[in-house]
Amino acid sequence: MRIASAAVELLAAASIFAVPAQPQIQTSIDARTAQAIIAGCVAQATPKMQSHAIVVVDTGGHLIAALRMDGNTSGIFDFALAKAEAAASWGFSTAQMVEAAKGTPGFASAPHVVTVPGGVPVYSADGRIRIGPVGVSGEAPEDDAACAEAGVRAAGLRTSHS
Repeated sequence: MRIASAAVELLAAASIFAVPAQPQIQTSIDARTAQAIIAGCVAQATPKMQSHAIVVVDTGGHLIAALRMDGNTSGIFDFALAKAEAAASWGFSTAQMVEAAKGTPGFASAPHVVTVPGGVPVYSADGRIRIGPVGVSGEAPEDDAACAEAGVRAAGLRTSHS
């Protein structure tokens, strides 16, 4: 009887490990994903002969990866970083900060607020988890924002919560 009981326990334990693997939901931006975002942005910018500084940070605003395309100064890079840090701090795009500043007195002067488009949050592929942001600078603000969004899409991620 003891052998049968041990066999039942062993089968029960084995069934715990036999659960089919669930697809992994990305909870943060890793270096590979950050590079994919940058590559997607470059793919958007190059045919248009645009040059951007692109910065990907984690949700705490810490640098993961960056690229300063040819023709940009360190100031452009710093502005891209500020846009990424703003999106990390507030959890929404810098384009939305423009609108928030119009309707909320003093918001434009709050810490880590950038009222120029080009910083966008990055969400997991299913849109459930904010995993970081990207900031882009160097061209017209609308082009910076379009570049950031293209980079996020190219990495298979989203710029908004679902």
